[in-house]
Amino acid sequence: MKKYLGLVFIIALSVSAKAQHSLVKLWETDSVVDLPESVLPDTKNKILYASQMGNNPNDKDGIGGVAKIGMDGKIIDLNWITGLNSPKGLGRIGNVMYAADLSDVVVIDIAKGKVTRIIPIDSAKFLNDITVSDKGIVYVSDSKTKRIHKIENGKPSVYMENIGGVNGLKAIGTDLFIVGGKTIWKADAQKKMTRIAELPNGGDGLEPVGNGDFLFTSWAGYVYYVYADGKYDLMLDTHLEKKNTADLGYDPVKKILYIPTFYKKTVMAYQLK
Repeated sequence: MKKYLGLVFIIALSVSAKAQHSLVKLWETDSVVDLPESVLPDTKNKILYASQMGNNPNDKDGIGGVAKIGMDGKIIDLNWITGLNSPKGLGRIGNVMYAADLSDVVVIDIAKGKVTRIIPIDSAKFLNDITVSDKGIVYVSDSKTKRIHKIENGKPSVYMENIGGVNGLKAIGTDLFIVGGKTIWKADAQKKMTRIAELPNGGDGLEPVGNGDFLFTSWAGYVYYVYADGKYDLMLDTHLEKKNTADLGYDPVKKILYIPTFYKKTVMAYQLK
C-alpha cells in the first residue's frame, strides 16, 4: 500500500509539473517598429496591427501611428496610419478600430486605412488600454487619472474612478476585466468589483485564454499565465535584457502571443505550451 501511495504521489507531481505553462519563441521583427505599445491580431486576414508611439509615450507630436505586420513577423506597412500622437491600446469590432491616443480615442476605418473620427475624452491625461464589448461599447483606461471611460453610441462618459494603476482592460460578455497595478479585477454590469488574482509585478496587457484563465504582461519584462483560481506561472522574464513586454495580442486558436517590446522597437511571437 505504501508503495502504491508513493507511486500515486509521484504521478501527481509529474502531472502537476507538466501542467505548468511555458512559451517557445517563434520570431522577432527587426528593430524598426517605432516604440510599439500594443498588438492587435486579425487572424482572419493574417495581419498584426501594432501601435507606434514615436519618440515618446507622452508627446503630442503627431508622429505616432499604426503599423501592419505579417503573422510571420515580416513588416507589411510601417506607415499604415500616421499623424497620431502617442497611440497605445488598440481595440476592434468589425471593420472599425479604436486607438487610445493620450487624450483622444481615434476611430479608424480598417478597410480604407483611414481615420474617420477623433473623440476627445474630457479631462483625460494618459489614455492607455482600450477594449470593445460585443455590443460595440468602448472602454478606455486613463492611467494618470485612475479612470475608465466608456464610449457608447459615440458619446464618452466616465464609467469608473479611483482604480490605482489602471491599465489593461478586457470586455467579456457583461463583465469588464481590469488590470489595476498588480491586481486583476472583474467588474460586473453593476460595477461590483471582484479580485481575480494578485501578481508580483504591475500589469500592462491582459488577454483571456478562453477557459477562465488569462495571459498577463508586466511592462518591465514579465509574462504570466494566470489561472482562474488566482494562481499563476511566470513564463517569460526579459527584464535583465531591458526588453519590455507591453500590451500583448493573442491568437486563441493557434495559441500564439504577440508581444511589443516598447523601447527595443520590435514585436515578438511566442507559442503557448
